[in-house]
Amino acid sequence: MAKYLIKRLLRGLASIVVVVAIVMVLIYSLLDRQGIFAADTTYTKLNNNAKTMYMYRQWQKYGYLDFITYADFLNGLVKSGELTAEERDSMGIGRTASDDSPEVAALVERFTQEYESQGFKVVRLKAVVAKRKLATGGQQQLFATRDRPLIDRLIKHFTGIITVDNIHYVPEDRDIGERGLTFTTHDPVYGGEQFAPAIMGNGTKHKYLLYFDHQFPFIHQNLVNVNLGLSYSIDTGVDVLQIMNVTQGSYVLSPTVFPTGLKESSADDLHSATYMADTRQSSKVLEERFTDDYTGVVTLKGGKSKMGYSFSIGILATCLAYLLGVPLGIIMARHKDGLVDKIGTFYIVFIIAVPSLSYIFLFKAIGGSFGLPTTFDVNSSNALMYLLPIISLALPSIANLMKWLRRYMVDQMNSDYVKFARSGGLSENEIFFKHILKNAAIPIIHGIPGAVLFSMTGALITERVYVVPGVGDLLTRAINAHDNGVIVGVTMFYALLSVVSIILGDILMSMVDPRISFSNESR
Repeated sequence: MAKYLIKRLLRGLASIVVVVAIVMVLIYSLLDRQGIFAADTTYTKLNNNAKTMYMYRQWQKYGYLDFITYADFLNGLVKSGELTAEERDSMGIGRTASDDSPEVAALVERFTQEYESQGFKVVRLKAVVAKRKLATGGQQQLFATRDRPLIDRLIKHFTGIITVDNIHYVPEDRDIGERGLTFTTHDPVYGGEQFAPAIMGNGTKHKYLLYFDHQFPFIHQNLVNVNLGLSYSIDTGVDVLQIMNVTQGSYVLSPTVFPTGLKESSADDLHSATYMADTRQSSKVLEERFTDDYTGVVTLKGGKSKMGYSFSIGILATCLAYLLGVPLGIIMARHKDGLVDKIGTFYIVFIIAVPSLSYIFLFKAIGGSFGLPTTFDVNSSNALMYLLPIISLALPSIANLMKWLRRYMVDQMNSDYVKFARSGGLSENEIFFKHILKNAAIPIIHGIPGAVLFSMTGALITERVYVVPGVGDLLTRAINAHDNGVIVGVTMFYALLSVVSIILGDILMSMVDPRISFSNESR
């Protein structure tokens, strides 16, 4: 079985790579990249060369290409010691190539040769002049650009999925004091007054790499991080996994002791502090609270995360579907062509034939007429607001389970082993429950892990209708906003869930039916 699982896992990982590669080709090669500027007000306000430069910078930000300006090139020469800052300031290009001094022309030639040899295309934009004056946004520009190859995108994405924090995260040119790790038995977050072990870092991305608190699972870590991809527009600079897991709702205030010793009621989670360069010096509030630039903190809120709401509704809907769908499917098969079977068949046909949006609104209207909440409120503790979304989400699953279980059981009832069992003197109940139901349930059991795992992905229509702040519409919002990082990250998340659910389904199926073996040995 272990050999099978390894092969299955390797094939699953290969399929994930293929799926992500296909999505990247669609996003970066087949779709018009100009679409990211459809709702960009900054882009529409710019003119001439400034507009072109902004366009290329945005394309670089969204992952379409690599973009190097002549100014970046000069800054690199200053950093390497080939030029001084004063010399750099005097090496700007002229309005046209003929206006360049010999020294500038030599640097432009060097810039061109260096980047063209790496596959870049070097572009020079002449100054735009209107009535002998430089037009708005018409400053001359020189830059090199290159579309990122697919293989480079894949390597960068998959090698960055799991990162381990280290003391060299902060650039070496930053004056942050002595880099290293510190172990303490009395966490400063609690004012150093109670026993709370923690490992803190300096030079790392996160201030707290390991810490204990009074919330389950009591021990937490920021040392190893999973990165599915950064958002460019939905939640700028935030990873997809964090977008799905950050809490929502009203702020939860609690007595907080900041590193400077300042005590106040705050929603800041100091254990989430990350390094944000030069933020403390630029903000009086941060200067009063923090002793260093580990100022990026997550705020605590009273509601669940997007994934939390989606999973809560999804898992309860799944449980309801199996609790109702399986018994009803059994009854339909047991009383084939009877009244119950006909009513069940009508329900199945109704759910399949009627668009989901229609019956969701129908049940919303019915529920609302009985005083049930029809919209979600993250700040409410009313459990009844979950009822209508759960029912609406369970309806198609119930019909699906009824349909397939009935079909499998009817097929089994016509099998030869049933005829032999009857001839052997077994009662109809024994045949039905010990043999027919057991064999017919095997395909249904295979789908249980998938139903549970995909509860985390949410349901687009149901969440939209009931205003559930879940992850159901995350992918569609990312597509509409051309947020390529979120699109790739969510796609990989779905692909990973699919692979895991199939493997778990196979394992569960083998546990139920001993005839199923994952080995090549003949029995």
